[in-house]
Amino acid sequence: MSDIPPKGQPTWDEKNSQDFLRYGRYFVPDREHQMQTIANLLTDTGSSGALFDLGCGEGLLSEAILEKHPEWIVYGLDVSPEMRQHAESRLSRFGKRFHARHFDLYAPSWPRLQEPLLAIVSSLAIHHLSGDGKQELAREVIDLLAPGGAFIVADLIEPAHPSSWELAGREWDKAVRERSLQMDESLAGFNFFDSHRWNCFRYRDPDELDKPSPLFDQLKWLEAAGFSPVDVFWMRAGHAIFGGWKPGRA
Repeated sequence: MSDIPPKGQPTWDEKNSQDFLRYGRYFVPDREHQMQTIANLLTDTGSSGALFDLGCGEGLLSEAILEKHPEWIVYGLDVSPEMRQHAESRLSRFGKRFHARHFDLYAPSWPRLQEPLLAIVSSLAIHHLSGDGKQELAREVIDLLAPGGAFIVADLIEPAHPSSWELAGREWDKAVRERSLQMDESLAGFNFFDSHRWNCFRYRDPDELDKPSPLFDQLKWLEAAGFSPVDVFWMRAGHAIFGGWKPGRA
């Protein structure tokens, strides 16, 4: 796959990783619920095998899956050395059931496995690809999965109407404010989110790092790649969990 941004266009760097490690707990609406939702969706994909977590970050989603599925092996794929280091430290108690690997979403080199690949999941990573890049990724993912395997994505989505943009922006601000107050009884987390213009629904810039695509389009792209059925499992404040299954028996 090749979806490398033009020279000079922003890409994820270690400063982004450091900021997200420090403030991500405030930025992601219903973060803990999202992780558990994805882990629960994978129950019927197979009793043992492997999973790829694309853009694994500090390992929160991988952790939820490892706890829910004790026979699985998870490969956390991330371009950031700092994120991979945090994930390895966080998940060290799982021993050889977790492996962190360097992975560039713009030019992926997929690990070769002995185990069947039961699922590929991703949280807040694929929106960095263009629409064409997302479609190409879906075609690559379905070829990697065992029959019955799942591709589940939690990500930003592009609103389809101006009023939807406004709603998503307001609701994302509201969610971050709520989490900041609940966690710290302080608005420091929200103030960083606001001052650094993380809310892409309020601060739209076509040259920025975030490239969310409409949810309907992404479901159609999954269908075109061969996933069936496809579905939406959760949505709030411009964020959604959606995905599909590769036809066949798990």
